[in-house]
Amino acid sequence: MMKMTEGYVCLDNVRCYAHHGVMPQETTVGAMFSVNIRAKYPFDKALHSDHVDDTLNYAAIYDIIKEEMKTPSKLIEHVAGRIGETIFRKFPLVESIDISIAKANPPMGADLTSASVELHLINDKTI
Repeated sequence: MMKMTEGYVCLDNVRCYAHHGVMPQETTVGAMFSVNIRAKYPFDKALHSDHVDDTLNYAAIYDIIKEEMKTPSKLIEHVAGRIGETIFRKFPLVESIDISIAKANPPMGADLTSASVELHLINDKTI
């Protein structure tokens, strides 16, 4: 018999053009962002049923990311928090989420590919 100890749905490098930032030109012009999600979920039923209703549908997570990225924020931390809250609200069995959001070529006069935040969020309803 097999026992699962942990399972995750991961979306890697979801690219979005959005208008997040503190500077006026950031919200006017916009920039490319990359979002990564790793959501811990109890997949026990899905391992045996082969039904999408028994899993965390990654297409639904993608839709949440795309929708939340449309709402401008000054801080990408705020965007990440909104994405996490929406996932926990819509999928209460999600135990935790690791999320990172990177802003390509941020306007800070530095030679770098991106600036990012990474958060580890825990659904306090599952602990």
